Amino acid sequence: MSERLTIPHLALASAHRWPTAEAVVDGARRLSFADLAAQMEEAAAAFVAAGLQPGDRVGLWLPNGLDWIVACLGLHAAGGILVPLNTRYKAEEARYILARAGVRMVVAADDFLGVRYGELTAGLGVPSLERVVTAGVGGNWPDFISAAGVPARAEVRNRIDALTEDSVSDIMFTSGTTGNPKGAVTTHGQTIRTAQQWGRATTLAAGDRFLILWPLFHTSGYKGAWIPSLSVGATVLPMATLDMPLLLDIVERERVTFLPGPPPLFQTLLAMPDRKPGMLESLRVSVTGGTSVAPSMIEAMRRELGIPIVLTGYGLTETCGTATMTGPGDPPEIVAVSCGRAIEGVELACVDDDNRPVPVGQPGEVVIRGMNVMRGYLDDPEATAQAIDADGWLHSGDIGVLDAAGYLRITDRKKDMFIVGGYNCYPAEIEKMLLAHPAILQVAVAGVPDERMGEVGKAYVVRKQDHVLEAEELIAWSRERMANFKVPRHVAFVPELPTNATGKVQKFRLAEL
Repeated sequence: MSERLTIPHLALASAHRWPTAEAVVDGARRLSFADLAAQMEEAAAAFVAAGLQPGDRVGLWLPNGLDWIVACLGLHAAGGILVPLNTRYKAEEARYILARAGVRMVVAADDFLGVRYGELTAGLGVPSLERVVTAGVGGNWPDFISAAGVPARAEVRNRIDALTEDSVSDIMFTSGTTGNPKGAVTTHGQTIRTAQQWGRATTLAAGDRFLILWPLFHTSGYKGAWIPSLSVGATVLPMATLDMPLLLDIVERERVTFLPGPPPLFQTLLAMPDRKPGMLESLRVSVTGGTSVAPSMIEAMRRELGIPIVLTGYGLTETCGTATMTGPGDPPEIVAVSCGRAIEGVELACVDDDNRPVPVGQPGEVVIRGMNVMRGYLDDPEATAQAIDADGWLHSGDIGVLDAAGYLRITDRKKDMFIVGGYNCYPAEIEKMLLAHPAILQVAVAGVPDERMGEVGKAYVVRKQDHVLEAEELIAWSRERMANFKVPRHVAFVPELPTNATGKVQKFRLAEL
């Protein structure tokens, strides 16, 4: 069969190649690739019958699970454009995105962790919103599906056939840490090409079993987990919430081979005194990142948890979530301090404020060009022109260093850099050095005002269990190991660091601590 680079065509091709292989395992629900394609067409017919037109935007406000995947496939097959919503959003945050994107329909969780997302959505007063469908126990999704008649089912194939790789697949909104969120517009072809390269870089293959902790509403769970798995014939096991006993049970019972997650997940696993020998023996690959890690943690993941391949990467919402990845043979010190090299089809450079490449080993703003770079921000040509220059380079806002071998090391956000007495300080560099202290589990550094120096560093420290560490001791320790201007002048000990859904430390919230 002919295969086009669209998500529905990918689902049909997977059903043709691996019809009986498991595509999704969600608790007691198990779907083969053939089952998944059939459910995609049923859901698509329901969207068509409900009046969805090609190019209409559909919001998904659902936790990780089979419902999210089927609804996503269905709206795509009906010609719709995905607008995912973070399940942590409050009403105003959701209203802004739904209204900004002109969303016509939303599929929302009937009840998730005590929040009735369907009722919440219906009460938002979004002018473009015409229908809310609820999924989950007590939801009206089954009625929605059953309402599709023969004409709608016949129309689905026409809608799929009309899709091309240049059709818009999704509008993914950024985190909005520096203002209102912006909607990154990407196409089916970009999404699939990037997912396929992610799969090659991580060695994902048919027969792998991928436990998805990353949120499906985020590029990591969507374009860096589920779509790559669909493209190679791997099974996905989505988890809606992190429950360590359940996670361990699933890994052991389902013979999970892929377990990506943020560093705290693996720190917790390493610290578990009652971890059964062999419990994690099926794991072969993990992808970690989002915050600073020590090489010793990578070594421990390989040695103590028995995970042979530990990787890390770098990407943005605006790059379909992926731009670089370390390699399976890279040593722990590379995985800990580097984001790897550009994936195939992607160019990387570090530039100065005049947009000129900086010498190898020197810090500059990371710029990215290639098949993964978004088409632009939704209805915002000014912001698009600020982000993507005339030569097609996306300006990330991240400060990084490229070495002679092409490995990228992110030193900081351009906006997070602070200046101490005229010297540029990059928090991520200082964090790496502080992580060498035996009592520190996690740390985040930010600049705070200072009358004499303008700014100085403040370290927010999570101590390891049963370790004692005082501020004066850490400052003295730091003075012996780093230039004076880099030494944090203030230390705050905190129980945990504020993170987003993928485990990345939210620097803008540190002041709240």
